[in-house]
Amino acid sequence: MNKILEKSIGFLGAGQMASALGAGFVRAGVVKSSNVYAYDVSTEALKKFSQNVGGTACGTLEELVQKSDIIFLAVKPQHIHTVLGSLKELEKTSKLFVSIAAGVTMKELTGKLGEQALVVRVMPNTPCLIGSGASGLCASDYVCDVKIQMVQTLLETVGIAVEVPERLMNAVTGLSGSGPAFGYVMIEAMSDAGVKLGLPRDTATRLAAQTLKGAAEMVLQTGEHPGVLRDRVASPGGTTIAGLVALEEAGLRSALIAAVCAAAERADELG
Repeated sequence: MNKILEKSIGFLGAGQMASALGAGFVRAGVVKSSNVYAYDVSTEALKKFSQNVGGTACGTLEELVQKSDIIFLAVKPQHIHTVLGSLKELEKTSKLFVSIAAGVTMKELTGKLGEQALVVRVMPNTPCLIGSGASGLCASDYVCDVKIQMVQTLLETVGIAVEVPERLMNAVTGLSGSGPAFGYVMIEAMSDAGVKLGLPRDTATRLAAQTLKGAAEMVLQTGEHPGVLRDRVASPGGTTIAGLVALEEAGLRSALIAAVCAAAERADELG
């Protein structure tokens, strides 16, 4: 069991990612639900957040800031500047801000919150909800190592978290932030193939999902290069190499590279 963090956590924005993180923290036992707060202009979003996380819905932004030690900025990138403008008017000394707004730079965040504001940028992904997230993070100059580690520990209760230079945060956004959607497309396509070959849909989808999950776990647990593991499956003249040739001819590899790069470029545009 994880050690309980004796800090209150607030979510400014109570959408899907806020719920995923909040529920993950509580489920992992690192934060008590009574120490989780949320504020959103949408009462429906707040209702869903409370149902999923068990946290307390705040009636105003001021209430959220007052009650929270760590404040996750979980609004859409196009709304972040309005939110920062509102926060600027509030007393926020010693608060730790964790922004999950894709593409919004540290310069923009500290420009609104103050040069010495304690800010950590994070790019999480939705599998945080089931404890299988992949997050990247970077911190402003005034955030001490202890606080960086605290945020990293929180994120590691819902998956893995790596610290990277800020210049690489959009790459993280394109790769792991958007990546689950690319994985779902692959699972769906493999399931379609199974159905075409005669398998029932539910069976095909389970086999496809478990196959990609197993392949991913092989990479993570062995630490070996994916190409090495691929070659162990592809015997000379066998079924797998025939399939790999078909993937190369269809351009799957280049399509996935283009998808990650396009998502990263869009993150830069949003910023």
